[in-house]
Amino acid sequence: MRSICVVGTGYVGLVTGTCFAELGNQVTCLDVDEAKIALLNSGKLPIYEPGLADLVQRNFNMGRLRFTTSYAEGMAAAEFVFIAVNTPSSGDNGGADLRFVESAAKSIGRHLDHDLIIVNKSTVPIGTGDLVASIVLAERKTDARFSVVSNPEFLREGSAVADCLNPDRVVLGSTNRTAAETVAGLYLSLRCPIIITDLATAEMIKYASNAMLATRISFINEIAEVCEALGADVKQVAIGMGYDKRIGSSFLEAGLGYGGSCFPKDVKALMHMASTQGCHPQMLQAVTDINSDQRKRAVDKVRNQLGRLEGKHVGLLGLAFKPNTDDMREAAAVDIANMLLAEGAHVRAYDPVAMEVARGLLPNLTYCHDAYDVARGCDALMIVTEWNEFKQLDMERVKAVMRQPVIVDGRNIYDGTTLREMGFTYQGTGRS
Repeated sequence: MRSICVVGTGYVGLVTGTCFAELGNQVTCLDVDEAKIALLNSGKLPIYEPGLADLVQRNFNMGRLRFTTSYAEGMAAAEFVFIAVNTPSSGDNGGADLRFVESAAKSIGRHLDHDLIIVNKSTVPIGTGDLVASIVLAERKTDARFSVVSNPEFLREGSAVADCLNPDRVVLGSTNRTAAETVAGLYLSLRCPIIITDLATAEMIKYASNAMLATRISFINEIAEVCEALGADVKQVAIGMGYDKRIGSSFLEAGLGYGGSCFPKDVKALMHMASTQGCHPQMLQAVTDINSDQRKRAVDKVRNQLGRLEGKHVGLLGLAFKPNTDDMREAAAVDIANMLLAEGAHVRAYDPVAMEVARGLLPNLTYCHDAYDVARGCDALMIVTEWNEFKQLDMERVKAVMRQPVIVDGRNIYDGTTLREMGFTYQGTGRS
């Protein structure tokens, strides 16, 4: 059993800390947000993530997991301090905002009274590991020794617990190989590949991985547009491509583009880093442009069917950026809803878990209690998030309550031929 302090209780920090506790370690999750820590100590979670609540409760009850706002308490016996705070985009240039990382590093330095290893779990620009080390060194009031290790996360919201306990790989970077090997010991029981490299390379692996996945999504969405123009079916195209071992089938689902807390900001941050070094990230710019265009095309399809949108009622099924999460960051629903509202449409919406979050971002929507309530009186229904509960709706019932039976399927969850035979006007994404 090792003693671990995790700074930050968002998706990455809370999942990481809880999973380390599940592996038998003594973990303290630390956050300066008093309301969030009070919520966790009361047995409630500030985020929705399948399977996480049960793990938190079990490890909390067993005394392996605790929550605090105090660095002195969190670091008292810690052998490792993980920094897992948010690194949002900074302004219009797309660079990463490191204020939370810098604040955490300062606090760690001020409370450093024994030797330990600082592990950077946040997604940060290349060079941040050295920055953290310099900040801690400047704030340190004792001669306690420390090393900094970069350990980027590769968690997918909606399956973060499984990803944490069954990782594809663990990446560790440091100027101190012994420190990196010590951190590797935390992961040995997971029996996965462990890559040990330098700080800059470890930090770059994270950005390059996310940029590659975002590129695949934008690629298949551009192919989808061509498929629509030429009468091909992008779903079958993706299946045919996926059988090629050199390509594979992952991240080849045409739709409304990528969103969430990682892909949008990480692609922008990588572009910013490249530009500041005199590089010209042409492909990454195209990736972001295509992603933005997907939301516009979906609204164009509704407009093409209804004519002017002013006064029309449009329903959105799904609000979160993907299923099994309540995360609305960079969600397609936000862009689509705002475009519809700007043209004078009335927008109705339902999401199984994200509506409370959505209300703060989209206060002018009419929020409904289920999918059938959304469809009532609508001139068009848009599928925005592919929640399972939308896949088996009684479509005759849906049609009966709609003003006009128009469906724009942004996630290709329905069979267009079947719906057209039922009397719907159906448009998928990249499908003839």
